[in-house]
Amino acid sequence: MLRRAAGRLLMALALVALTAPRVVAQTQIPRSRWDSLARDLLRELVETNTSQSSGSTLAAAQAMAARLKAAGFPDSDVVVLSNAPRKGNLIARIHGRATGQQPIMLLAHIDVVEAKAEDWTLPPFQFIEKDGIFYGRGTADDKDEAAVGTTLFIRMKQEHYVPDRDIILALTTDEEGGPDNGVEWLLKNHPALINAEYALNEGGGGRVREGKKIAHDVQASEKKVQNFRIETTNPGGHSSQPVRDNAITQLAAALVKLGGFDFPVHLNAVTEASFRRSADIVGGEMGAAMRAIVANPGDAAAARKLSEDKAYNSILRTTCVSTMLDGGHATNALPQRARANVNCRILPDESPADVQAALERVIGDPKVTVTPVGEARNSPPSPLTPALMSQIERITSDMWPGISVVPTMSTGATDGMYLRNAGIPTYGVSGEFYPDTGAHGMNERIPAQAFYQGLEFMYRLVKSLTGPGVT
Repeated sequence: MLRRAAGRLLMALALVALTAPRVVAQTQIPRSRWDSLARDLLRELVETNTSQSSGSTLAAAQAMAARLKAAGFPDSDVVVLSNAPRKGNLIARIHGRATGQQPIMLLAHIDVVEAKAEDWTLPPFQFIEKDGIFYGRGTADDKDEAAVGTTLFIRMKQEHYVPDRDIILALTTDEEGGPDNGVEWLLKNHPALINAEYALNEGGGGRVREGKKIAHDVQASEKKVQNFRIETTNPGGHSSQPVRDNAITQLAAALVKLGGFDFPVHLNAVTEASFRRSADIVGGEMGAAMRAIVANPGDAAAARKLSEDKAYNSILRTTCVSTMLDGGHATNALPQRARANVNCRILPDESPADVQAALERVIGDPKVTVTPVGEARNSPPSPLTPALMSQIERITSDMWPGISVVPTMSTGATDGMYLRNAGIPTYGVSGEFYPDTGAHGMNERIPAQAFYQGLEFMYRLVKSLTGPGVT
């Protein structure tokens, strides 16, 4: 009886041994101590609410500072600066040998967009791992890169790595539209802390289609943002005696005209390189259209084809779209005022004044005014420096053979805008091949395996840009 029981136990143990690797893969157990640390830092950041309304980036910055100091960084090399109540920015530094090279900077923002629990099916400020996916607000934008940067600093410290130049880590506040942007504040008040030859930031990453990696994008440019108030007014009157001169009707007609208008195609060095390198990756009619538009930006047929895709359309040209409406003052009165907000994403080498003139021309109604709201910040493209791009291409090829590196222009905005204006070229690169992440939306998420691969990519890249160094 005991012998048979022992036999059954041995068989069971053998089955467990045979199936154990499969279970490990399914649960996405971190592959190394650094993977485990990065996951732990990401969990801590996600579970620290850093939204504008109720969170604290100061608490998040202090938490990462404590991690760095516990790993051996002296107080003098880890600074937390608060630029407003509940707002904090972490600046850390690894000192390199005196080779005369300027530092490089790893930049990530630690604030997040709002997340209401009632709008999610999972708790937004709880880090959840399920079926190999990390869930939580900020997992993709941008606490993953903050966790990666902090992990790299701790790893290099514990490996006693001394680079050929200083490395700066900057975790900053209010990138997501808050009133106290950390990068802008640091440039004005503590520029020496973040002065660098260039910065590595969010905005790039791997492209995934149908579960397959197809390209590794490096963001070298981004559009600038300008809002315009489109408005019309008149004396109004009683709604029982309507007239043709109606503010809402006039505004509606103007917005319909804008909705049907396309700005002309205008390529720059980054978007031209993006379409050229993407043509073979995309293939088919769309790939052929990319080759045609690079050869001749005036090719109307190629522009029409590319415009079928909202992402490619936004790369081709400046875009403007109505985003908010407000009109009238009573249900039984003719409107005396109607206004709309039109949000424009302007190409780096086009001016807001020219865009305003184009909007006025398209509307063609002197009773409808077009007024800039705020001031667009220029964001000059960063040069595609061979020394940097060659390293990104080499490491991409080593980790994912056959995957091309593609320069891109973001249609959205990042903190790179502030750095570029200050003369610090900025590149969005991460090595993170994420499919749809739900960033800014419900149940934000990233694949665990892609996060770990991004960690390894950035470790190799930073060492290649700051080495060989000594240990």
